[in-house]
Amino acid sequence: MTGTAGAGRLVLVATPIGNLGDLSPRAIATLAEADVVCCEDTRRTRELLAHAGVRGARLMSLHGHNERARVDEVLSLVSVGSTVAVVSDAGTPSLSDPGARLVAAAVEAGADVSVVPGPNAVVAALVVSGLATDRFVFEGFLPRRGPDRRRRLDAVAGDDRTVVLFEAPARLVATLAELAERSAPDRRVAVVRELTKLHEEVWRGTLAGAVSEFSAREVRGEVVVVLAGRVPQASVPSDEELGRALRARLDAGGTVRDVAGEVALELGVSRRRAYEAAIAVRRDSPQ
Repeated sequence: MTGTAGAGRLVLVATPIGNLGDLSPRAIATLAEADVVCCEDTRRTRELLAHAGVRGARLMSLHGHNERARVDEVLSLVSVGSTVAVVSDAGTPSLSDPGARLVAAAVEAGADVSVVPGPNAVVAALVVSGLATDRFVFEGFLPRRGPDRRRRLDAVAGDDRTVVLFEAPARLVATLAELAERSAPDRRVAVVRELTKLHEEVWRGTLAGAVSEFSAREVRGEVVVVLAGRVPQASVPSDEELGRALRARLDAGGTVRDVAGEVALELGVSRRRAYEAAIAVRRDSPQ
């Protein structure tokens, strides 16, 4: 298991995202031959290696809290000829998991960096969603709160590519509701849960439908949201056109919230724009 001096390398190895049967023969061989395996959770990785029949591997923890401190140590091992494999708890290292900082440093140092591809929740969720796959963007986890979250949500809502993002179960409904408010309630979405596992679920529908569906039950497991790209409107209604449509419904006795929702769908504008305009119309209307 000892590399040749001066011929070390860093290898990113994809591991199963749920089903252990997805660990490829090449991944097993690479992990068996590695001098060191860097991993997020040594206990979890040891269980994976035992399942694959790999014994005696030297494990080194590398996670979000210590990756920066580990870089020099790992590059030192590579520089003297060691093969260092990098795995995450699930999927491909460096995609919303540790590894990106280490890879960047290794490339900067001129080290040999390679990859053993395999399970990937982003691509798996995208292709099973039924939405367009020719152009897509991966957003990872959105910020939890504050201006950064609002900016990212607005960017996602305005993107004409399919958007893939991760979300924690407890925040799923809030994120779906915010996306519906910023874009359109009838925008297509797939919520993919527990990929490759026993209770795998792919829910397909609209943002409004998803909010209703997942508000009514407890959400568990790993969640990937795949959102259809924004469909450009043939023409964007002016503020005057929007105001007239809102005023007619408000004068008929509709509430600001209900009227905004109806007009947003009818004219193809965001619910937020319609709601803010409805408030302005109500405020400026003679009492």
